[in-house]
Amino acid sequence: MHHQIEHDVLIIGSGAAGLTLALKLADFAHVAVVSKEALAEGATFYAQGGVSAVLDEHDSIESHVEDTLTTGAGLCDPGIVQYVVERAHKSVEWLVNQGVDFTRLDTDEDEGNRFHLHQEGGHSHRRIIHAADATGKEIETTLEARVRQHPNIDLFEHHIAVDLITSKNLSKPGNRCYGVYIIDSKTKNVHVFKARKTILATGGAGKAYLYTSNPDGCTGDGIAMAWRAGCRLANMEFIQFHQNCLYPN
Repeated sequence: MHHQIEHDVLIIGSGAAGLTLALKLADFAHVAVVSKEALAEGATFYAQGGVSAVLDEHDSIESHVEDTLTTGAGLCDPGIVQYVVERAHKSVEWLVNQGVDFTRLDTDEDEGNRFHLHQEGGHSHRRIIHAADATGKEIETTLEARVRQHPNIDLFEHHIAVDLITSKNLSKPGNRCYGVYIIDSKTKNVHVFKARKTILATGGAGKAYLYTSNPDGCTGDGIAMAWRAGCRLANMEFIQFHQNCLYPN
């Protein structure tokens, strides 16, 4: 059974990237967020450590960039590193304004509103802001609560994106995306989701490995859909998971 559902913006994926974009667009667009499983069931929820940003007066953008390029062993794109590092502070401020409860110092009244910062591998300063040791869970659940409250965001949980609807699929000229074929995993019905803009925020393919700390949903569906639609892929050799999984016994 086919039904057509139409929005201004269609976001596939409900991790930190997808929910952040939904909240930033929803004030002036009708947004749909499609999630393969429950809204929070993705890699973001299980991330522990924290977020790196220049938040201490003794730290600097230049130092953060240098640390990143050094640790990246020549594999980083300097322009992207500079772009991300320069905007990290404002991104953290935005998360705080959404209600993300990062761990704060409680040593005395004067420092009560300052955030506790870790120093982790590859960093020369304390710049890891965190929510205890469950930072991803705090970010994901906070953003989830916000999108559930927004009247201009429609949520479709337990819906699996099958393929992008492109000009090629429809035998039309050009190279345009019109939406996505999506299956409701509970009813097994396929729906046509149409949108002026379609965004893939589906995460990675960590489950390409038998032993991995990534959740089961990280199967690279979005990457495959993008490839079939003619998008350029890069850095496919990089898959992140906890190093303990290299020794499964």
